[in-house]
Amino acid sequence: MTGRGFDEARLHTELMLAQVLGLTRLQLYLQFDRPLTAEELGAFKAFFKRRLAREPLQYILGHAEFMGFPIAVDRRVLIPRPETELLVEAAVAALKERGEAGGGGDVLEVGTGSGNIAVALGRLLPGAAILSIDVSSEALEVAARNIASNGVRNVTLRQGDIRRESFGPDRFDLVISNPPYVGRLDLEGGQPEVRDYEPSIATTDGEEGLSFFPLLFRVAGASLRKGGWLFMEIGAGQGDGVLRLAREAGLPSGELLPDYAGIPRVFRLQH
Repeated sequence: MTGRGFDEARLHTELMLAQVLGLTRLQLYLQFDRPLTAEELGAFKAFFKRRLAREPLQYILGHAEFMGFPIAVDRRVLIPRPETELLVEAAVAALKERGEAGGGGDVLEVGTGSGNIAVALGRLLPGAAILSIDVSSEALEVAARNIASNGVRNVTLRQGDIRRESFGPDRFDLVISNPPYVGRLDLEGGQPEVRDYEPSIATTDGEEGLSFFPLLFRVAGASLRKGGWLFMEIGAGQGDGVLRLAREAGLPSGELLPDYAGIPRVFRLQH
């Protein structure tokens, strides 16, 4: 796979082989001379062909990891990214600084997808009441599976669309979202793993990538309690545009937090 433009080809090959054999990577190294059965070889070849077709490794394996929690994924949901861990970490810290040291508060998550954010918030904020919504009934099925498998009991899932509903005033201490912020042209020219496999409804707004931010500002302005927080993941290069949209929405000045590469990736504001 190395000659075909794949990053971490050896790692991906080892992970696929370990999955087929039911081994960890360490066990794989310890059994390096183990011959494969015809059935095992056939299963590995099937995995290998899928990866050569640029299907994401996480879909092939059927799982990903998010903040140490196992998350089942398939083509109905977006694959969790490390950048989104920064979003969750910052949101949890903000709630605790606000006085929710016991992990309490009322939380709205918009666009739950696989449920990775809901799982992490539910485990890290055990006293919180979390409402996670998504427009996709298929995504909610995956989220329900992950919430159950991770033993989370303080998350309520519901199908919902913030373009068509409101939540009432003074209801939430935190609104959090990883919205579809990739522009249509960026998606079309991007990696085939994203463009051809991940659900476009969770990736792009079909426009320039900014259209969901005003919707989230409207929800935050109408439904956050005084002192409550809005946290959103944003795309590279969108920081100035998001700050401008917040000002146009009449909200307090927000702040941009960088990702591991120093790129502004998280937008937050306190109501």
